[in-house]
Amino acid sequence: MKAQLASFLDRANADELTLLLYETEKRLLRLGRNELSDAPRQEKPSEEGEGPPQLDAEALERLDSAYAAWMNEAAAPGRRRSRGRIWLAFALIRYGALRLNELFALDDRRDIDCPRNLLRVGGPYARTVQMPAELMRQIASLLDDPAFYSLRGEILRIDPGYLRRKFYELAARCALPGEVSNPRALRQARGMELLNGGVPLKAVWSFMGRRVRGWTDGSVEPQTEIAQRIVRQYLNRELKMKTSARNVFVGKITRIVRDSLLAEVEFATLSGLKLTAVITGESLDSLGLAEGRPVTGMVKAPWVILAEAEDNLKVSARNRFSGQVSELKHSEIAAEALITLRDGSQVCALITKDSAQNLKLAPGREIMVMFKAFSVILSTE
Repeated sequence: MKAQLASFLDRANADELTLLLYETEKRLLRLGRNELSDAPRQEKPSEEGEGPPQLDAEALERLDSAYAAWMNEAAAPGRRRSRGRIWLAFALIRYGALRLNELFALDDRRDIDCPRNLLRVGGPYARTVQMPAELMRQIASLLDDPAFYSLRGEILRIDPGYLRRKFYELAARCALPGEVSNPRALRQARGMELLNGGVPLKAVWSFMGRRVRGWTDGSVEPQTEIAQRIVRQYLNRELKMKTSARNVFVGKITRIVRDSLLAEVEFATLSGLKLTAVITGESLDSLGLAEGRPVTGMVKAPWVILAEAEDNLKVSARNRFSGQVSELKHSEIAAEALITLRDGSQVCALITKDSAQNLKLAPGREIMVMFKAFSVILSTE
């Protein structure tokens, strides 16, 4: 009997059969937005402080920055590969609202569709999850890194205990308690994020693969085209609200070198800045890139690496530029540096507070800006 009870509790934790729905009902009722059914419902009285603490928008942003900066700190290929897997797991749970068992079951070659910005989730809650386009570009860049080739198909086969431990460690770096940054809390936070963004409750259920309480067959909320369209519209709005964390370079393609798998694309901006990007051959074809064509390169701020200008570093980063710190902002865990390059272009870098202190960053200081060719996201828009 005890074994059966323990098994039931394990399934309940993994599937979160009641937690998100209960918290959602309470919030919607407080806001006067009860969309759970056509009939009016009465809120049950609850004690103040009931339920686990919630991740708000500020905390989620701190976690996003902390994970990206932590991964970017890794210089050795082995360490970068290990941290990249943790970042990928975090990103898929954070933005795809995946359960842990759904995450571990994903085959990155088959189920992560970067060109279409989709995740194909299998199992009893099978569904197609629409993901943010900018995030999927980052994931594509990560998966295209040769350091991950030997892991393809098994990148997300991570020990659950190790994953949870890293989640707690990174939460501590953000001065957040572990209980609000575990996989279940992240999944719940994404649901609330969608609701607060105006996505109807049933579309959120569809997105998360919820079992709907009170349905006689216990089936998953049907994933209609309308629900998917609503989520896509929200993701487009969300992308527009998160444009400050990337660096944009507009130029013309000067050279393309291609082999059976990858393509190296070199392009130059109007100011003479020369950049290199490495993408898959499939991406090269789908974008229709060719020498002489205009192209836009984007680099996320956490992917920018900073080093002392006088250092004679031997690094693999293809894009290296000298510049001067023009602006510096600090938080408790991170620092955002705005660097003006010799041609007048500006690059934003997001690094940890410790790294900024070690580099003695300050306005006016000469600094070297670097980012890998795999970190440059190309677009023809």
